[in-house]
Amino acid sequence: MTVSPEHVDSREALAAFVCSLQRSHAEDGSSWENADLPSFLEALAAWVDDADGWYGNASRELPVSGDWTFFARALQAATIYE
Repeated sequence: MTVSPEHVDSREALAAFVCSLQRSHAEDGSSWENADLPSFLEALAAWVDDADGWYGNASRELPVSGDWTFFARALQAATIYE
C-alpha cells in the first residue's frame, strides 16, 4: 500500500513515500499507467507543469513555499546514487 502524499511532512516521510511507490511498482507495476521510466518521467514533468490545475480541481491551493531545488537535486542524484 502506498503512503498518502498528505502524510509526507518531513524528509524521512518523503523517503518512506518513495519507498512505498517502489514497492507498489515491484508488486504490481503493470497496474501503473506509466510503468516504465520514460513514461513515468514524462508524466511527472506534465503533472508538475499542470499542478495548479490539479490543486484547483481538488479545491486546494498550490504550495508556494515548496523546496523545488531539493526535489530537483533528489531526482538528479538518483541517476548516479547507489
